[in-house]
Amino acid sequence: LAARQRRAAREAENEAARTVDRLRAPICCIMGHVDTGKTKLLDKIRETNVQDGEAGGITQQIGATYFDKATLLDKIAPVGEYLAAQAHRDKAKQPLSKVDAILGAPPSPTTTTTNGHESASTAAELLKLPALMVIDTPGHESFSNLRSRGSSLCDMAIVVVDLMHGLEQQTLESISMLKRKRTPFVVALNKVDRCYDWQTPRENASIREALDAQSEHTLQEFRDRLRHASVELNEQALNVALYWENDDPRSTVSIVPTSAITGEGVPDLLRVVLSLTQHRLAQTLTWCATLQCTVLEVKVVEGLGATLDVILVNGALREGDALVLCTPDGPLVTQARALLTPPPSRETRVKTELVKHDVIEAAVGLKITGQGLEKVVPGTAVMVCGPDDDVEDLKEEVMKDVAGLVSSLATGGTEDRGVSVQASTLGALEALLEFLRHPGKDRAGHERPAIPVFAASVGPVYKKDVLKASIMAQKGHEQYACILGFDVAVDAEARAHADKVGVKIMTADIIYHLETAFTRHLDDIMERKRAEAHDVAVFPALFKISPKHVFNQKDPIVVGGTVLDGILKVGTPLCIPHNGFLDVGVVQSIQMNHKEVERVKKGTECAVKIVNDSNPTLTYGRQFDATHALYSKLSRASIDALKAYFKDDLSDEDWRLVIKLKKVFSII
Repeated sequence: LAARQRRAAREAENEAARTVDRLRAPICCIMGHVDTGKTKLLDKIRETNVQDGEAGGITQQIGATYFDKATLLDKIAPVGEYLAAQAHRDKAKQPLSKVDAILGAPPSPTTTTTNGHESASTAAELLKLPALMVIDTPGHESFSNLRSRGSSLCDMAIVVVDLMHGLEQQTLESISMLKRKRTPFVVALNKVDRCYDWQTPRENASIREALDAQSEHTLQEFRDRLRHASVELNEQALNVALYWENDDPRSTVSIVPTSAITGEGVPDLLRVVLSLTQHRLAQTLTWCATLQCTVLEVKVVEGLGATLDVILVNGALREGDALVLCTPDGPLVTQARALLTPPPSRETRVKTELVKHDVIEAAVGLKITGQGLEKVVPGTAVMVCGPDDDVEDLKEEVMKDVAGLVSSLATGGTEDRGVSVQASTLGALEALLEFLRHPGKDRAGHERPAIPVFAASVGPVYKKDVLKASIMAQKGHEQYACILGFDVAVDAEARAHADKVGVKIMTADIIYHLETAFTRHLDDIMERKRAEAHDVAVFPALFKISPKHVFNQKDPIVVGGTVLDGILKVGTPLCIPHNGFLDVGVVQSIQMNHKEVERVKKGTECAVKIVNDSNPTLTYGRQFDATHALYSKLSRASIDALKAYFKDDLSDEDWRLVIKLKKVFSII
């Protein structure tokens, strides 16, 4: 307890020492639907002067791209040049928009040099952020979750929307998640170059410069598509505006049109992200000595063994630090053997030797090597045990993430029957569980049913997970004998065992694809079981023979009549309760208006052919006649089959007839 109090006091001291004069690099995530151009946009943002042999100050870090201040100023320069040119042309000196004003505009285009550095002089004075880190790790779920240290890993987000297709499923997921986490974001309206007859003034031009160069019909198409995307965003309860027309950046989301191919709008996007983060998040971006570090993923690297890719959000790490980490088997205490980052390489995609650091400060992405890191749970916190700390206290603290998930599973909880779920990271597992419990509405606006969860864990699917899932089949819940794997690998032994014991493994890297696969799996099982139960399930029916329409008195008996109640189907066994429950036979075929039909409902007149294999001598007019109605012969098994597989085929009136027939046949 004393150690915990000392740690709390030290953290409070560090909090008090925060100052806006020392900011850390903000962390920005890129999100959006597949094929909207997220990766392409990132490639364009990362682009360096590789042809000229310059490193360009961009380091491709573990799970993130790091831009230093000089590079950022160079990249946002085209916007400054455009604003300066505008100011020079506009003698009336229109005031800058709210977003533009944050980083200002250069005094005059005449001072612009070839590399654009001087043109960004005002931005250089006003930009207080030391750098920018853009996360490009797949699966935004791992960053969205607020970690136990009280801050989300993602400070700002860029939601990429395809101008041609508008909002799509994953984009909607991203937006609702950001709103839930209250994370500020900008919308990159990508693929403007796909507008008909789009002209590119120059590579990486400011978007306003590019729009000025377009013909009227191209601008009209752009405006129409922008209006369509804006309306879709409005439907998500968002106020939106083009960033240079945004008078209230606090409550209105800025839209930045971009092209990942030609680079138009990319300088604007970076400038808007920097402006808004600096303007709105200065307090949250102050550097703090309290360590805040999250595991992104565990990777096995040749020569290094299992390593951790982490994002250091705040504080500092030192080589040799005693790390306290979270694993499924309990807390792990190990030493940080080496802290590694890739060098500022000439070509970021070329494999290079990693650079070792004795001390490294936030915010950065790095690789940690050490012993026993194979089982560390991605998405959990990294803690360091200092001289004043108690290891047991930190062990308890670091396991809170998983304990929190386990307790949420217990309360919101895992059911006594349900599917097994696996995910790559803790955050992804939380997101998957949240989605399965609240899948939201389908396109028709109907609530989709929740999917119950029996077991949940983080990491690849192994044989033990298959064994756990097979419990459902043993309990008779075949539909739940399956594993939903989100962004996880499946061990070969596990897959072989799953085929043997009848466990279905479904994997996907998009959450809602899992739900689709599971729904299809349920439909397949239901169809198969309906086919199997077809002979057992007897639909309730009362049939009255018309004495004037007896076409054949002996086997097969062919008579005409009316369905008094219920549903008469081919294959229905008929009897007469008033005549000592005499078995009349089974309906072999039904004709209505000289056409063969499978079933007829209440009030329908039809002809039926009845076959009685057990008593072929049964004759109409001798053992029975038209005095009493024919009843479908129900049993306990047939009612159970109706309830299980044909519930929706029967109306409330039909179910009332089932209750009536239960009394007739004395079914309990």
